[in-house]
Amino acid sequence: MPLSLPVEARLLADQVYERIHQAIMSGELPAGARLRVRDLAAQVGTSVMPVREAIRRLQEAGLAESSPHRGAVVKALSLEELVHVYEVRTHLEALAASGGAARIDSAGVERMENEFAAMRRSLDDHRAVDYLDHDEALLATLYDAGGNPVLVDTIRSLWQRCRAYKIVGAAAAIAVEGDSLWRYQRMLIDAARAGDAAAAEAASRASLLDATERIRQTIAAR
Repeated sequence: MPLSLPVEARLLADQVYERIHQAIMSGELPAGARLRVRDLAAQVGTSVMPVREAIRRLQEAGLAESSPHRGAVVKALSLEELVHVYEVRTHLEALAASGGAARIDSAGVERMENEFAAMRRSLDDHRAVDYLDHDEALLATLYDAGGNPVLVDTIRSLWQRCRAYKIVGAAAAIAVEGDSLWRYQRMLIDAARAGDAAAAEAASRASLLDATERIRQTIAAR
């Protein structure tokens, strides 16, 4: 049975996918940005075939979509998707936070503290993407401690799918310089240090409900 792409083309498609994926994760390619095949091929120095394959994979991952008269675009923000994705995240991450807080050791708590400090520095410098990277590292440390890799992998895939929403929400919160981007993480660390599963679950739910409303207001205002 012949392979869909020659080996070299598949390797190039992997590289192109990583380049575009990183641009989406960093906000360099924001929601709604067009993914012009020939332009991307010229930028990364390949033929159009690996670019088309990479875009197909991005669509399968929920990071890109086809738009009438525009071709492939970075998936647009949608209030409906926001509600659906964050509802699922709330249930799964509350479970992961509870399990992690019950099992995390002192070294794990210390890693959370280090990520929290880096996260606060990113906020002080108004670096939303760096903030999100440290926030996810903090949460992953807690969730990994729960010992359920399937749960953590599912959460990570949801983080990727809603990265554009997270960037919008973080940027909006940074602009008003409130404490909503770090208050709940502080609560999670304290719960983890105390081994308080119930407090960790409550903090996780409160954090995601707060984020959902903040992002909803930002999208609606647009």
